[in-house]
Amino acid sequence: MGEKSKSRGWCGWFIALIVLAAVILAVVYMVKSKLKKSDDGDGAGPVPGPPGAIDKKYADALKLSLQFFDIQKSGKLVDNKISWRGDSGLKDGSEASLDLSKGLYDAGDHIKFGFPMAFTATVLSWSILEYGDQMDVVNQLDPAKESLRWTTDYFIKAHPSDNVLYIQVGDPEVDHPCWERPETMKGKRPLIKIDEDTPGSEVAAETAAAMASASLVFKDSDPQYSATLLKHAKQLFDFADAKRGSYSVNIPEVQNYYNSTGYGDELLWAASWLYHATEDKTYLDYVTKHGNEFASFGNPTWFSWDNKLAGTQVLLSRLLFFKKDLSGSKGLASYRDTAKAVMCGLLPKSPTATTSRSNGGLVLVSEWNALQQSVSAAFLASLFSDYMLTSRIHKISCSGKIFKATELRDFAKSQADYILGKNPMGMSFVVGYGDKYPEYIHHRGASIPADATTGCLDGFEYFNSTKPNPNIAYGALVGGPFLNETFRDARDNVRQNEPTTYNNALLVGLLSSLVTTSSAPQSLK
Repeated sequence: MGEKSKSRGWCGWFIALIVLAAVILAVVYMVKSKLKKSDDGDGAGPVPGPPGAIDKKYADALKLSLQFFDIQKSGKLVDNKISWRGDSGLKDGSEASLDLSKGLYDAGDHIKFGFPMAFTATVLSWSILEYGDQMDVVNQLDPAKESLRWTTDYFIKAHPSDNVLYIQVGDPEVDHPCWERPETMKGKRPLIKIDEDTPGSEVAAETAAAMASASLVFKDSDPQYSATLLKHAKQLFDFADAKRGSYSVNIPEVQNYYNSTGYGDELLWAASWLYHATEDKTYLDYVTKHGNEFASFGNPTWFSWDNKLAGTQVLLSRLLFFKKDLSGSKGLASYRDTAKAVMCGLLPKSPTATTSRSNGGLVLVSEWNALQQSVSAAFLASLFSDYMLTSRIHKISCSGKIFKATELRDFAKSQADYILGKNPMGMSFVVGYGDKYPEYIHHRGASIPADATTGCLDGFEYFNSTKPNPNIAYGALVGGPFLNETFRDARDNVRQNEPTTYNNALLVGLLSSLVTTSSAPQSLK
């Protein structure tokens, strides 16, 4: 009796173990099947959580890249962090009884060009809105917002009435023949404006985009300031659309510096940002109505201060990723499909991959300021990858070939790493980062000692000097290498060795996206 009882007990335990093993095997099989399905591109990818581990390399470079905006500031500097910079441009705008002393010098000279400055502000806003949490964990959110506000303060003053916008301070024909520090410049600082008689839709619309996006940045911290920005943005968009005309055509003197190839992209870009800022369907209807006219659907483009189409397509794609009530919008689908085409062009192994790529893997489409497109492409790839991962969309199909969302992020990292020194030249193109970086950048303030007293022409003593710049313009992203991966570090090499604020704004976005990982915000509002 006892032996039978023991036998029955042993058999029961044996059967239970078999059942348990079968259950475990079934669970393992299901998990593996799901993982395989995900790997094949048919399942959902991982969803990033809150900011994770910090990548020190990108964090250090981000801090430097934001410092460049302090170097470029005009006006009476408050809490000045740059020892060799001081007050400048204090009387800018006085001929129109305006205070246009703030704002940013665009590059190595002392002109305030409104068109690229507005693009700088829009991209800086976009970076903060998408990656502010990641900036914050490395203590760079406040510096980014402070530089943005310095710029939008200027735009508020530059827009004194609904249909008037001052778009330039200073004359390149006067400024460029001089080599002097901004603190000591004495040349005339004439103003250029657009108005109803001399419209400039691209610069009005880009400034509208800058103020609309910035209104979202300051919505919680300063609601009144945010409302002011949004009011100006609406007025400027209405002006840009109602009085259509190119500023390059109507003001021919701007063609030698920031010549516009058209204003349709800026109108779509501004309307997209106004929709995000207001959720007013009027602006959404605008981009769907005018897409066929302006959006160049199906034709991937490069994102830059002149062409906003790729940025617009990615920005509007986020609506289809995160706003389920818009998922059936055919108008938005065309923007998303073109954004996907942009992404497929960036992936190195894609059937439609761009051939405009160096042997070291850097995307290059221009010999003048080449890194602008490299950084902008990487920034957009990071954004799109994060939209996909947060939405649990794991794959992107490029002419039938499947790629993972993480491969877009890998591309973005490859561009950032190249720029920071992982390249055949062994050189960082961010001043002050790494062991080897440009020391002779084309930048007046950096090249002249802070205690030197120079006029317009005698400053060329420092331009022609064989010594490195006495002031290090920390964080400045220069124009970059040629396609054959050569770079000449010389002050007279404007094509390769001049930094710009818009390059740095794009770099801030890219580095902020890589400094750690987190979920993309479901809404920018």
